[in-house]
Amino acid sequence: MEIKQKKMSNHHTFTFNDESVNFAFKDKSGADNIDLNYADFPEKSSLSIEQNEWLRNVGILWCLLGFYRIGTSIYNDLPLSGTGFWLFIGLICLVCFALTKTKYSVFKTEAGNVFVIKDKNHDKIIAEMTARKKSQLLKWYGEVNIENELENEISKFNWLVKQNVLTQKEAEEKIAQVEFAHKKESNNERLN
Repeated sequence: MEIKQKKMSNHHTFTFNDESVNFAFKDKSGADNIDLNYADFPEKSSLSIEQNEWLRNVGILWCLLGFYRIGTSIYNDLPLSGTGFWLFIGLICLVCFALTKTKYSVFKTEAGNVFVIKDKNHDKIIAEMTARKKSQLLKWYGEVNIENELENEISKFNWLVKQNVLTQKEAEEKIAQVEFAHKKESNNERLN
């Protein structure tokens, strides 16, 4: 499955494979891609906003120049025709500044940062990553392993609850299975 995002010069492609996701991006500063296991996808994200500061600064400057020209024309009783040109250009720059803002959810991983553009596919990408993370963690750690120490198994299932992979009730059931298996094993050892 592949989901693409595009806003202005930013092109992001999420390729969902069986065990990992490939995040490829291309923007005006370059291009790169990273591979990430679903289990390594973090729960928390930060917000990043990319905007063209030059447009804002020039827009404000031209608006001020336009207000100055209009003000001096009114003060000196001169005709107003053509005096609003700089104000008009400044307002266009400020509107473009507002429309070209790009917001991202940023997920920091050891492989690199994953940027998800806040658009119509944003929630779909996050939901897909979360579902695949849960599935991968269950596949890797969801079963009882009686060869592990009892404390390690209990810690593992409590950790899966914190990762929102298991409910508290499901974890308690798994912990009860582990405790029963370890108790049964220790009874068998005493009998032998």
